[in-house]
Amino acid sequence: MDDEPELRTRDWLPRTAALVLGTLALASAFIAAYVGALHKPEPRDLPVAVVTSDQQAQAVMTAVRARTNTIKPVGYDSQARAVDGLNDRSVYAVLSSAPGGLTLATASAGAPAATELVTDVFTRAAQQAGVPLQVTDEVPVSGGDPRGLVPFYLAVGVVLGGYLASTALGISLGTSPRGLRRAGLRIATLAVHSILLGTIGAVLVGPVLDVFDHDVGTIAVVGALAAFAAGMVAAAVQAWLGLLGTGLVILLLVVLGNPGSGGIYAPEFLPAFLRGMHRWNVPGLATDLLKSAVYFDWRGGGWALTGLLVWVVVGLVGLLTATVFRARRRAARTGPGRHTAVDR
Repeated sequence: MDDEPELRTRDWLPRTAALVLGTLALASAFIAAYVGALHKPEPRDLPVAVVTSDQQAQAVMTAVRARTNTIKPVGYDSQARAVDGLNDRSVYAVLSSAPGGLTLATASAGAPAATELVTDVFTRAAQQAGVPLQVTDEVPVSGGDPRGLVPFYLAVGVVLGGYLASTALGISLGTSPRGLRRAGLRIATLAVHSILLGTIGAVLVGPVLDVFDHDVGTIAVVGALAAFAAGMVAAAVQAWLGLLGTGLVILLLVVLGNPGSGGIYAPEFLPAFLRGMHRWNVPGLATDLLKSAVYFDWRGGGWALTGLLVWVVVGLVGLLTATVFRARRRAARTGPGRHTAVDR
């Protein structure tokens, strides 16, 4: 009898210690990632388009590049292609000659901080060269989104809702469904939750807060897709790894995902190891797709849309295979003659 409290302590102490240490590690990583990435942005190689045959613009671009690595020239063979690069967000601005001086065409909706920096650099360069510079904003931010951050905040919200829904189902029903039928119900639940969350988010940034007065349906669809992608990724990782999977999901989607999304600062402002993360992580893909849908008429959104759909498929496959694998392991432990949970 005297040994029972000691046995109970031995049961809960290692698990509790692991949870506390895991939480400590995630919180420490959160601080390191956010402070490390955002405390002192050092922009480098902001892409700016210039037509290769435009000698005056090329001369100014060469002079700027010789003085600073903030700007990276990107050559195009025609003005039309350079403008296409601006509209699909391959570049932040287009420098070109015009009668009596130079023109800098920007698209502040892509990244206001990057656009502002590019404008400042070329304004000073034009003044030093004694050449007039006219700046135009071809794709401005909405009046309700002056810093261009609403797509990022909306993306964070729906991604957060997606993985929290998966986590809540895992806590309530178990991280791994006991059969394919239950896995299907979990997928359907996450899909319905995602549709509702995407719709709520679109209504909030549209009619309620009046940030975007158009494309409410489009924003709802993109938000639902992002939430479902996050939910399915979380469900798959949790099904395979259990409670440890929840920590890994938080690490990928929040600790690294948010600062690496390019939402707060353009990727060129971030440390090198985070700059390309927005091209594959769910928060970055969601932010890029929302910007494309709201501001750029879907131009440049193909990669982000494809990426989110790939994550949905990966999550579905991961959840279903984990369900089958664990059901077979349970069947093997129970021995022959027992019904398996695969079809239940």
